[in-house]
Amino acid sequence: MVHAYYAPVVERGGRRPVAEHFEHGADVGVRGRGATAEEAFAGAAAALTSLWASDPSSVRPGVEAEVACAAADLESLLVAFLDELIYLFATRRLLFASLDVRIETPPGAPLGLTARGAGEQFDACRHESTVEPKGATLTALRVAREDGGWVAQCVVDV
Repeated sequence: MVHAYYAPVVERGGRRPVAEHFEHGADVGVRGRGATAEEAFAGAAAALTSLWASDPSSVRPGVEAEVACAAADLESLLVAFLDELIYLFATRRLLFASLDVRIETPPGAPLGLTARGAGEQFDACRHESTVEPKGATLTALRVAREDGGWVAQCVVDV
C-alpha cells in the first residue's frame, strides 16, 4: 500500500511536491516526489511529519526554524536531513507545516542543505501520531530523477 498526498511546502514552481509512505516490514518508508531535488526532499520531510501528525494540515505555522546539514552525496544528504528533523522533534517536539529546502553544491565541498520552515510544537490533542520515527536508514535509500521529476526516499526506523 502506498499512501500519497500533497506536501505542505512553500511553493516555488507552481507544483507542489508529493509525499508518500511505502510499506517495509516493521518500519515505514517515506518518499517525496517533486519537480526538483529540493521539492522531493521537502516531500520526504512531509511524509515523515505525517507519522507524528497523521493530518499534516493540522500543523500550524506559528514558529520559524532552520535546519542545516551537509553530506558527500544526495542520498547521504537525505538521511542527514531527515535525522535532523527527527532530532528537532525529539528535543523540541517541533513539527513543520511548511519547509523551503535549498541544496547547494559548492565545487570541491560537500553538498549543503538549508531548510527554513514554519511549524509548531507537537500537541497530542490535535496531532494524531501513528508511530514515532527513531532514525532514517540506508534501506531503500534513493534520490534520483524519475518520470520528469525527482524522487527522494528511504526507510525510517520506528
